[in-house]
Amino acid sequence: MLRTNLFVALLLLPLVTFSQKNTFQPVKDEASFRMKFSEAAAKINTIQADFLQEKNLTVLDEKIVSKGKFWFKKLNMVRMEYTNPYKYLMVINQDKMTIKDDAKTTTMSSRSNKLLEYVNKIIIDCVQGTAIDSKDFAVKVLESEKQYLLELAPVKKELREFFSAINLFIDKSDNSVQRMEMKEPNGDSTLFTFMNKIFNESIPDPFFVVR
Repeated sequence: MLRTNLFVALLLLPLVTFSQKNTFQPVKDEASFRMKFSEAAAKINTIQADFLQEKNLTVLDEKIVSKGKFWFKKLNMVRMEYTNPYKYLMVINQDKMTIKDDAKTTTMSSRSNKLLEYVNKIIIDCVQGTAIDSKDFAVKVLESEKQYLLELAPVKKELREFFSAINLFIDKSDNSVQRMEMKEPNGDSTLFTFMNKIFNESIPDPFFVVR
């Protein structure tokens, strides 16, 4: 049951092939990019955005498309509300993940589950831009005219069981994550796109508590 719930949670993140991906080249000055990216990430305390999720399953010809609202707050707080086609809520608050739908509410703690700890860390690291420094991944940095691309290859066996790769597309205009693409070993994948981003507006802590 826990494995099923974690898989559902992973669908919230980010096989879509981008034509523009062919235009990405190795970044010219990786050290400079890393410093600039880390400085930009450090300045972001909160994020509010709309999101579009496109799930691609090898057993289906069509994408499964969902939409919703997203909120992030340092440290380690994420709220995602799915609004279309179904209503669904996922909240991360420190070491706990809560999933709520019309049927029930389930809360899990990473303190008692190593896999959940990895899931929480991946979500937070990707959203706030610290994944580039994570020891859980081998990172390759590419760039195009308008974006950076971080190709994250899991190095731990536990992570490789669930992800074959994670790609972060970074908007050069504000150095924030614009798209997140998560590929699974079985060929399934999820593309998660942030839109209408608002930074550093106050979000009260109780907003990340599920009642």
